[in-house]
Formats: sequence, structure tokens, C-alpha cells
Amino acid sequence: MSAPHIGIIGGGIAGATAALHFAELGLDVSIFERGPSLVDGPPICHLHAGGNLYREISQQQCVQLLQESIETVKLYRHTLNVRPTVIAVPKQDKGQPEDLLPRLEVIKQAYHQLVASDRSNQVLGDPDHYYQLYSKHDLERLAKQAVPKPDDISEASLDEWMIPFAKQVDLNTLKFPVVLVQEYGLSVFRLSATVNISLQQLPNCHVYTDTTVTGVNESCYSDGKTNSDIKTDADVKANVDGKGNADNKTKWNIHFQPSVSPTSGMGDHSRSVEVDYLINASGYQTGTVDDWIKAPRSRLVEFKAAYVSRWLEHDGMWPEVIFHGERGTPQGMAQLTPYPDGYFQLHGMTEDITLFSDGVAKSTAESSQPKLPAYLINKMIRGWDERQQIERTNKAIAHMAQFIPSFASATVGGKPLFGAQQVPGSDISLRAASVSFVGDNYARLEIVKASSAIEAAKQVEAELYNKGYLSASDSIARDPVSARLELRQVLSKAFQLAQQRHYPTALADIGGVNRDD
Repeated sequence: MSAPHIGIIGGGIAGATAALHFAELGLDVSIFERGPSLVDGPPICHLHAGGNLYREISQQQCVQLLQESIETVKLYRHTLNVRPTVIAVPKQDKGQPEDLLPRLEVIKQAYHQLVASDRSNQVLGDPDHYYQLYSKHDLERLAKQAVPKPDDISEASLDEWMIPFAKQVDLNTLKFPVVLVQEYGLSVFRLSATVNISLQQLPNCHVYTDTTVTGVNESCYSDGKTNSDIKTDADVKANVDGKGNADNKTKWNIHFQPSVSPTSGMGDHSRSVEVDYLINASGYQTGTVDDWIKAPRSRLVEFKAAYVSRWLEHDGMWPEVIFHGERGTPQGMAQLTPYPDGYFQLHGMTEDITLFSDGVAKSTAESSQPKLPAYLINKMIRGWDERQQIERTNKAIAHMAQFIPSFASATVGGKPLFGAQQVPGSDISLRAASVSFVGDNYARLEIVKASSAIEAAKQVEAELYNKGYLSASDSIARDPVSARLELRQVLSKAFQLAQQRHYPTALADIGGVNRDD
């Protein structure tokens, strides 16, 4: 039986990871991306290995994010920024730090079990030190110590990571204890570099960047039926021969057109590719493909932005810092993500900073594609107005300065990182989601967090076996090109991508401990 040709619409983290996964299995893959390179979407900066940024999600989602994060680190081994995260609860917040402890203990035990079952799962430090608590007295003691030099800090130096925090945060604004947890950073530029380099080395993967998919339609079965004629499992089985051969199953035609050429002013003529299995990884535009093939799905879409600042008065190597707050209020969560050379990425979960008052759209009975306001779509296509970029970045700086007074001296460090993310269903707080299936040859990758991408690809692989596209007797190549890449290769490409996307190269550099030393 011939191996299926996989067609993937969308080259973000979900689609690119799926392309890498199936290409490394030896399958024929075609991936289509409107932008000039793969993985260039919403701001990714945090691994979410336990989901501690989100008090509102369930323990089950937290454990799922932990497991998925471990798999992500093992796949993208040069993309981790190895530094812990501080979780603090402000006095003005309704929550209590003690409320976090039962969940932290559940995640710690889950990490213990994962490491006990497979030592290669120990990618987040020692499970015994997954988290540590600090009283106000502990932090006042650490504030009197000298800030260690970056080269003196190790992954296990928990107290040393807390010294800059203790020195520069206004401890009188916080409740105690403060938590240090081994949730690390994730570099979107090094992740993008990894998939772009890897897929170039896999001749069975055909990457179509700068390409717009204009439609999808069904090819016919050998008996003239289309997919819409196949209603039941019996119908599907009737179109597969007795050996489980999927060659007679319906196929999809993906129609596409390269973007307008800057020299000729014209794009190439429309083209099409026939594929056996269609993966919809279109991100916030997933509903468009659903509409094309008449597979309705309820979903939300949310536009978000993070801001790049530069704080030259920072002292030492910082952990990531989260000041909890109620989403959508003026006191929404404040997130400080450190990078080399004094650059910090900022989130402020208020409608004046990361969120937008009209930034959430939902699908309708007429269309599975939520419709964001035109001005937000325009931001994603044409970029930001400089005035608003400066205004929102300065609001993010002021939001952080209420807890770190000296941060008020920070300045705009670059253009915002922004994009829209989909959330399947109607719960905007959902954080752990992966894939849904329709019929026998269509899958939607509906991840909310980057760490869910590899799990989604594995679920699609299982479905390929379940639906008869692959059988246990198949000899599928497993050649992990991505695992053989060297850090210098990834960094060189990541710096190039940052420059092409007009961001400081510091955002692509290693932030934290270098495990490759």
C-alpha cells in the first residue's frame, strides 16, 4: 500500500511541527504558508510546563501541559531558555499564594512519575526542586547579597535566580510566599530556525511559503463518489480494499497561488496539489478551511500582543516574573520575560496592553470563521501604527513598574509581537487543546499553546493508522533530522529570521543557562 501524501495548510507552530513529524516518518508532505517563513505568528515566549501562569485552568490541563512541554523540549532541544519563573500574588489581588500550592504539588508528583518512567523526561531540572517557596524574610535576606555574574549561575542555583528579584521588586506590594517554579522559556526564533533548517534537508517535504491557499475541494473516489457522498463507516470501508489499502479513498485538491512578485508585480498562475490527507493548521483562520469543505466547528479567535522593551538598569540575570491579576481588568496579570542585552518582553492582561476590548470574535451558524474587526486584521497584514506601538509599550512598562519601580526607566525596544490565536469551543480560558477529526481524512490542529503541537501531530499519526492509511506492517523511516542540528546552526538561522522580521537579535539569543556549554 502506498504511503499517504499529507497536505498541511498553515505553517505556524502546529503546521510546521506536523510537517516535521510526518516528513521525518518518511511520508510525502506538502505544507502551505502565506508568510515568507515558517513559525511566524503569535508571540511565543513561555514553555508552560505546568500551566502556573493560569490560575483559572484545571489541574488536568496543567498536567497535560507539563507532559506536552517535555515532549516539545525533547523535539526542539535548542529552543529552550533555561531559567525559572517567579509567580507572585500582589496585595491588590483577590487570590492567595496558598491557593497555588495544591496544584504545584500535583504537578511536581506528575513530573516525578514521568522522570521515573523515563530518565530522558528530566528536562526541567530536578523533580525534587520543581518549585520552591520564598517568604518575605527569605527575600529580604537575598536582597543583601551581591548579584551573581551570569557565568556563576547554574540551572540548580535557585536562590541566585531570586537575588535580582529580591533587590528590585517592591516586596511591600506582594503577598507571601512567592513561588519559584521550573517553567522555562521557549524561543520562537530558534524554534522557527529549527523547522526551517530541518525541512530543507528533507526532500519528501515540499514547503510552499509566500503562498496563499485559495480553496480546497474533494477529488472523486474510483466509483465517482466524493467525500460528501460517504456518510457512514460502512461507506468508508466499502471504498477501501480488503487489505486496508487507502488508495481508493477520497483525496483533496488544494488550490494555491504564490504571492505577488516584488519585481513583476504579478503572482504565478494558480496551481493545485492533490493530497490523501488534509491537515488544517491555519491558526486563527482555521474556520475558513472548515467553511470550504462544509465541516462546521464552533470556536473563538482572540487577538493579543506582547511588547518589546529595553531596561538598561536591570541587574544580573533575571528569571521570568509573573504578577498575577484578574484578566481584562486594569490590574490584569503582568508578565516580564527576560532576554540578553537588557531586552524584556512584556504582557499586561488588560485591554490597554495585551488584550483589546473588541479582540475576541466567535463563529456563527453561518460561518466557522470568527471575524475580527478590520483594524486588527490590518495590524496583522500591514503592521502597527508607530504611535500606538509606543503608547501601548509605555503602558506595559508602567504596568510592570508598579511592582518594579526602577523598571519605569525602560524604553521601547522594538515593534510588538502580535497575532491571533484560536480557541476551540466557547471557553476563552482553555489552554490545553490539540486536534479534532472529521470524516476519514481531515484533521484540524487546534492548539492554544505551542507545547501542544507535537501531541497534536502524534494524534494525527494514530488516526492515520486507525483509518487505514498506514498499517502495522508498514516500514516507515524514522530519521530525526532536527535532533542532529547543532546550536550554532540554529542560532545563525534564528538571528537571520529576527532581522528579517525586524526584531532585535537578542530575542533569538540564549536567555538563561546554556546547556550546550
